[in-house]
Amino acid sequence: MISRFGLVRRKDGMDDETFLNYWRKIHGPMAAKLPDLRNYYQNWITNADQVGVDHPRGQWDLDGFSELQFDTVQAMLDALESPEFPPTVEDVDKFLGQVRLIVCDKNVVVPRPTVDDGPVKKRISLLKRRPDVTPEQFKEEWLGKHAELVSKWPGVLGYNQNLVIDRYATMAETTDYDAVPVDGLVEFWFRTEEEVEGLFQTDQVKETQAHAYEFISEITTFFVEETKIF
Repeated sequence: MISRFGLVRRKDGMDDETFLNYWRKIHGPMAAKLPDLRNYYQNWITNADQVGVDHPRGQWDLDGFSELQFDTVQAMLDALESPEFPPTVEDVDKFLGQVRLIVCDKNVVVPRPTVDDGPVKKRISLLKRRPDVTPEQFKEEWLGKHAELVSKWPGVLGYNQNLVIDRYATMAETTDYDAVPVDGLVEFWFRTEEEVEGLFQTDQVKETQAHAYEFISEITTFFVEETKIF
């Protein structure tokens, strides 16, 4: 599964209600028309505190994350060439001040909770590798030992790793690492925000964080409210 995540910031002066209404009810249905789209989520940031994580925080100032899922990279590229795509590009200027995009391979470590599991809290984190760590080394450590350690945490209701394989500085133009310095995006699901604080104080999680310092330089966390558009 391929995910195209938008790291979005609303236009200056736009209040929460106006932004969310436009994103969900006007832009959302427009983007949902892209061919071969499998799922489309919008994640509104509700808490940007660095809860439980000791790593330095990056400089990301965001209002939300979009996620469009496709079966393959080619399916995504075909969607960007479709007649349904240009109207979404033009529409972005009406409500977003900035958007950066990352294309990711999704690795499901702990399957996300279902509706039957009851209320949950979702957290998204952006990861930046250490400057002395290559992309290949980051991939090996994160998808290997780190995934195994996290899979054993108590209280984790879902955990996805999204490994960045491409970056966009605009809706349609690829760019280099310095323009979008993100190596991975984490999706976590917990029962409550309060449980996260306690969990990150346990010896088991501290061991995992010690391993993270071997290959990650920055972790930037956000609690989000997820809405499924398609």
